[in-house]
Formats: sequence, structure tokens, C-alpha cells
Amino acid sequence: MTARYFPDANTIKLLRIPFSIFLMPVFLIAVSQAPVIHLFQTVTAFIIIHLLIYPASNGYNSYVDRDATSIGGLENPPMPTVTLFYTTMVMDGLALILGLVLIGKLFSFLILIYILASRSYSAPVPRLKKYPIIGFLTVFFFQGAFTYYMSSVAINNNAILIDKPMMLLMLATSFQIAGAYPLTQIYQHKEDKENGDISLSLRLGYIGTFIFTALMFGICNLCYYLYFEQTSSLNSFYLLQAFFLPVIIYFVLWFLRVYKNNAFADFKSTMKMNTIASLSMSACFITLILINHIF
Repeated sequence: MTARYFPDANTIKLLRIPFSIFLMPVFLIAVSQAPVIHLFQTVTAFIIIHLLIYPASNGYNSYVDRDATSIGGLENPPMPTVTLFYTTMVMDGLALILGLVLIGKLFSFLILIYILASRSYSAPVPRLKKYPIIGFLTVFFFQGAFTYYMSSVAINNNAILIDKPMMLLMLATSFQIAGAYPLTQIYQHKEDKENGDISLSLRLGYIGTFIFTALMFGICNLCYYLYFEQTSSLNSFYLLQAFFLPVIIYFVLWFLRVYKNNAFADFKSTMKMNTIASLSMSACFITLILINHIF
């Protein structure tokens, strides 16, 4: 193996590891609502998902797309090399092995399914991301409900029965992702057109993207309400509303700016929205973890 196959600074940058933080709330809500937490498996799963699986998916997407303009987490991405491709393969392989050895067969199998779905989304064939509905549904299911179930399997160290309350939580996480998904595409309309990728946001338009996001978050909130009502823990739902308030305020203010001038549908505003939403939701679910499992 020659030196060029070892990750360099640009390769590490294109893995966009900090960007994985935006997907952390799905794992944290699974921890907060788990009846029992197996600490070793939980920490191991967190590392595998957020430091191996998500960055490898980001890196592979960058390797295929060769973006010359801003992408999630990077305003000025460097050009990828073959090193990035090999790095993502190693990370995926390591995730599968660690998942199998340290957690179990089911968790490792679920990781494999997620990796295949992620590759199908970005790869030249079938490149699901170029289809607005199929691409959306892929992200909706795999980054939401599927990841919630995969996380729960590790946290509980066992297969989990999908009953009505858990189904509501899985739907809530999927609609939460569904609300964020088109907003992450809103500043890429020009590049998506050039690449032939008809993203959901491009199809909806600027104002339509905000309306769609509001609808998805509304359904997400309804699912959370029904779940917390069924589990007799509506106080947790009210806590969720308090933490969600900064997200609503920024979302409305950003929408008003974009309504007046589409130029505000830019990279920096998108990353700020993602950061506020991720940190607010993560703080909420960490609080619920402390309430449900520590205090």
C-alpha cells in the first residue's frame, strides 16, 4: 500500500465528522426512552454510528459528487481523491466488525442494511438522490425510524418488539428528519440542476420547502404528543416544546427573510438552522436521559 492511501487532512475534512452531530438527536431520544440502558453497548453504538457510519456516508457522497460549492458542514470543500474512497470502505468495514464483535449479529446486520441504503442514495447507479420522492423516502426511513430501531437494539442489547408506542417514536424521528431534509438542500438548487439531481427542495421551490418543513415538523410533534400521552409522560412533551422554541423562532425569522429575498436561502443560514435544531433537540433528549435514568 502506498502512502497515498492513508487519509490526509483534506480526506478527514471531507468525512465531515462534526456534521454527524446534526443526526445525534435520533440516537439520544432512543437512549432517553429505553427501559434499560446497557452502557458499554450504548457508548459503542454511538461511536460506530456517529464516528464511522455517518462520516463514511458523508465521505462517499463527497467522493461521488466531487462538489465544487458548499456542502453540509463545509463551505469550501476540497477536491476528493481515491484516498477518500478507500477510507470510507475501511470505516464501513470497521463498523461492521465492531458491531458484530462488541454488540451482536442483529446490530451488525442493521448496520450493513444502512450502509447499502446510503451507498444506493449516492452511487452513480441507482443514485436515489436524483429522484425527489424516492430520495426523500430513503432518508425519511433510514435516518429516522431505521436508525432509531438500530440504536435501540444496541442500547437494550437485544431485539426490540415494535409496539404502538415505539412505532409512534419511530414515526416521530422520521418526520423530524423529513422536516430537516429539504432545508439541507435549499441552498444547492443551482448545483443540483447542473448535476441533474432533482432534489425535493428544488421541486418544492424556496417557499414550498419552508411550508413542507413546517408540515413535517407539525406531524412530528403530533407523534411525540401521542407517544408521551400513551406512556403517561406528558410533562416530557411539554419539556420538548420548551426546547423546540428556539428552532421555531429562527425558522420563522429565516422564512420571512427568504420570502422577501431568495438570496437568504444560503449555506450559512442553513447551517445555522441545522445547528440550532440539533443542539436544542440534543439538549432536550439529554435532559430526558437525566430525568428518566439518573435522577
